[in-house]
Amino acid sequence: MSIRKHAAPPRPLAVGDVVAAPSQHLGEWTAAQIVRLDADAQTAAVLELNWSGPEPSSLDDLGDVAPLRLTHHAWNGGLSFCNQEWVLPRSHKVVGVLALLHDGPANCYTSGWHLGDQLARQRRWDNGVSEDPVVAWNAEYTGETVNELLSRSTAPRPEVTQLTIRDIDSLDCGRLVQRFPEVARLRLYGRLGVLSGAGELNRLRGLRRIDIVDLFGMTGEDGLQPRCVPELESLDLYSVPSAYASAMGSTWRREIPAGTYVSILQPREPGWVEENRSNPLRDWDGREQISASTYRRAVTQYRTTRKAILHVFADEAADVHSARMEEIGRAYGEAFNELDLRSGFIETVEREELFDALDHIVNEAEALHGLVLADARDSLNSGVDSVRDW
Repeated sequence: MSIRKHAAPPRPLAVGDVVAAPSQHLGEWTAAQIVRLDADAQTAAVLELNWSGPEPSSLDDLGDVAPLRLTHHAWNGGLSFCNQEWVLPRSHKVVGVLALLHDGPANCYTSGWHLGDQLARQRRWDNGVSEDPVVAWNAEYTGETVNELLSRSTAPRPEVTQLTIRDIDSLDCGRLVQRFPEVARLRLYGRLGVLSGAGELNRLRGLRRIDIVDLFGMTGEDGLQPRCVPELESLDLYSVPSAYASAMGSTWRREIPAGTYVSILQPREPGWVEENRSNPLRDWDGREQISASTYRRAVTQYRTTRKAILHVFADEAADVHSARMEEIGRAYGEAFNELDLRSGFIETVEREELFDALDHIVNEAEALHGLVLADARDSLNSGVDSVRDW
């Protein structure tokens, strides 16, 4: 679901502006300067300043400011200077305009405004501390671990304001909100899992940022509402039900000028999950350099290869397994040579994913037959390597 591009930042922002923002890492406010704006990329080049203090009302409250230079860990004195999306978050404000403290381009890109993170790390480093502290407000779990936690009758954890849950097969949002009622930053990553009771997330009154990836079960009625989560400043959805994606887009596009960044990619139609649950190349669906026809051909070849490999272990003698795996590997490599010749879509990530797809099939064969197939796996990869051009 594309978001219409703006000719200028949707929330007023100009080159030279000094922006102030609260930082949880510092426990006070910090500041940055806008050095460049790119309408094509919809980004702002943001130069962090070496300043923190109480909430400022004007530039005078900052005193003499200077750019933040980083020497912690592998940094060698470079500026803390990156491109990020140019929607100025709700919690940030412009406090004035200064002559540019730096006029070059930014060569890195980040997702989300995280002013204060680097300054906090630099100050710890200057004080002889190289490790990030363990903080009570940040928690990370797997889906299995958090479900076990939610099954216990224990007190809520209001100290947790940043929560990440990965590898979700199923998650009850009502129980989640009851246990973590003060979450402001929520990241949920599924394995084509089910998110039930998603409308309960509206009870997180202080929610500022939310990411939901590869999770399903939500409907259009489950969407977040501005009246319930008025501080939301970043909504990032990837591979969620199309009805949910459409409802969220319709609701939150109107909030972009108020300071909510919206990214909604790869909405999925009903039935997509069942069709792709056992397809390790499913992330290719809609990837920028992979056309729909190339994706369909790639999945067809994967399924042909899977069928051939499983047939070998089910019906052919063990003494021919390695030779047959090498033969199947060559056919797989040549098929993707032909596909890549048409559009040149196989880059480093895709190459790794193609080998991961073969591992997925061999893992399946091992589970079916109770065998360890290391030699067959090696022969399969050797066959691919002997012919591949990617």
